[in-house]
Amino acid sequence: MRQTSVADDVMRAALELFAGQGYANTSVQQVVEAAGVTKGALYHYFQSKDDLLFAIYERILSVQTEHLNAIVEKELPVGQSLREVCVDVVETSADFLLEGTVFFRSQHMLSAPRQQEVTRRRRAYHEVFIGLLAQGQTEGLYRKDIPVTVMAAHFFSDLHYLSSWYSPAGPEDKTTLAHQLTDMFLVSIAASNRTTET
Repeated sequence: MRQTSVADDVMRAALELFAGQGYANTSVQQVVEAAGVTKGALYHYFQSKDDLLFAIYERILSVQTEHLNAIVEKELPVGQSLREVCVDVVETSADFLLEGTVFFRSQHMLSAPRQQEVTRRRRAYHEVFIGLLAQGQTEGLYRKDIPVTVMAAHFFSDLHYLSSWYSPAGPEDKTTLAHQLTDMFLVSIAASNRTTET
C-alpha cells in the first residue's frame, strides 16, 4: 500500500536533484520525471521551483521552531533550556543535513517575497534564542562583555556549514556531536570565562 503522498514524492525528488546537480540546473520537468508524477500533480501542491525550495527549508524550520517552543514552554531554568535548545538544533540540523545543504547553497535564488519570509521566520527563532542568552546574562550565567547577537551568530555559524564537515557515517553520531558543540559553546560564553581587563 502506498504510504507517501504526491507532495512528499515531489519534495524528495526535488531535494535529490537540487543536491546532485544544483537548483539552477534542475527543471520542473526533471522533478516530475524523478517523482513519477505529472506536472499537473506537482502544480497542485507547488506553484513553482521557488515554492519547492522554500518548502524544503520550511520543513526544517517548522520542526526546529516546534521543538524550541516545546522546550521554552517547560519553563526550565534558563541554563537548562538553552542547553536543550542547542542540542536540539544540532540534532535536527543533522537529521535534515541534505535539506540544509541545498537551502544554504541556493537561498539567494529565492524570490524576494520568499527571502523576506525566510528572514522573518529565522529572526523569530533567533529572537527566542537570544532572549534565553539575555536572561542568562541577567542571572549571571553568561559573560556580559560579548553582545548576545554575537554569541548567537557564533553558535549558528557552525550549523550553516555542517554539511561541509559532518557526515552521519562518520565516527560520531548526531547526539554525540550535538552535546560536543553545545558544551563548547556554553563553556565559551560562561561568565567564568569573561576576559579580565588589565
